Amino acid sequence: MPSRRARLRARLSQRWARRSIATRLLLAALLLVGLALPLAGAWLAHYYKRAAVDAFDERLEATLNVVIAGVTFDAVANTLDYPSALGDARFDQVFSGWYWQITDQSEHRLASRSLWDQRLPVTDSRRASARSLKGPRGQPLRVVERDIYLAPLETPLHVSVAADESALQAEILGFQRLLWLGTLALSVLLLGVLALQVRFGLAPLRRMNANLREVEKGAASRMNTRLPEELATLATSMNAVLARDQRLIERGRHTAGNLAHALKTPLSVMRLQLSQLPEAQRERFDVELSRIDSAVRHHLARASAAGDGLHLAPIALEEALAGLIEGLGRLAGRRQVALETRWQVRPHVRMDRQDVQEVVGNLLDNALRWAESRVTLCVQSQGETLHLSVADDGPGMDEAQCQAALERGKRLDEQRSNSGLGLSIVADLVALYQGTLTLTRAQAGGLHVAVTLPVVARG
Repeated sequence: MPSRRARLRARLSQRWARRSIATRLLLAALLLVGLALPLAGAWLAHYYKRAAVDAFDERLEATLNVVIAGVTFDAVANTLDYPSALGDARFDQVFSGWYWQITDQSEHRLASRSLWDQRLPVTDSRRASARSLKGPRGQPLRVVERDIYLAPLETPLHVSVAADESALQAEILGFQRLLWLGTLALSVLLLGVLALQVRFGLAPLRRMNANLREVEKGAASRMNTRLPEELATLATSMNAVLARDQRLIERGRHTAGNLAHALKTPLSVMRLQLSQLPEAQRERFDVELSRIDSAVRHHLARASAAGDGLHLAPIALEEALAGLIEGLGRLAGRRQVALETRWQVRPHVRMDRQDVQEVVGNLLDNALRWAESRVTLCVQSQGETLHLSVADDGPGMDEAQCQAALERGKRLDEQRSNSGLGLSIVADLVALYQGTLTLTRAQAGGLHVAVTLPVVARG
């Protein structure tokens, strides 16, 4: 027994296999855009942030070098001195966020006016290094610092230059916001273009599908080959198959017709010769000839049937049955039976005219043979399904006989004597058109035959 995971995998595989080509292409495009563009955007955002921070650090390092170049030591006063200004007023504004500071391991200390009475934390660093920390007022600072030796001091001096990195962060966030908005807009644009490309690329397939549906409905006899090269070859092959099938169907129907004509003459001659035989022999031969005639009618009706109706043009059902009902109405009148037709709808059906006449004709003929006074034909439809029912007030069949009559492998008419092959032919034709046939007792006491056929053409 397959495991639960294997069954789930098989179910998902079957579901994916039913996905349309357009869905597959759009999902692939969505996967590509959803992965490639965000990764590219993340790389650009990281590269820009690194470049912006490096540029900011280089600017601070340049300021650091200026500070280092200007610092001096007054040996008389034993103090550090920075006589010149940096030329940036922010170093003179208290807690402006821009600071410089020079310290050593002893009491020597020098800082910009902007630091006031605060000091920056110090780390040992022989080479210029950059780091982020919190400033005197909690603002984020970017610090570049290094150690230097200044004669005649024996201990190194630690020089630091710091700047408020809020502007840097705001610049980086602004770029990232613009980048992600641009990436989103580009993603939507690419998906739209890819969707149009898929729609344009699959347009020939949609035309081919519509054309195939026309062929199925009987509105066209062959596929249109004015398609791209790959599909034109396929359409040509399909036309060849359709033409071959049509030739085979026509050949079969013509052969059935020829066989019917070929058998009529010998049967007629045999019946004529039969009338010259003695009565005892005549009855026995008459039974056998009747069986031959019934079998021929039965199999010729099946051989000449058009099929499931997929490739048939719609016909008006009432018009196709008008002549048949009129002729059977005259026959019913001679038998003193009322033939009533109830048309709740007047649909167009995808059936061969001969087949629909065979179905209704055999049902009515069988009902008229057994009816006492009334036969009713009712025509309804629901969606694409045609409902035909014929009821009579004759002796009918009980439930067991109806069930036995519909058992697989049995001929319906063998359930009753002298009933001919009408119901058997109807059952075969209904099966060919993928319909259903049911037998029940009618309200008037006779037989009620209901036929459903999925052949109604959409308006």
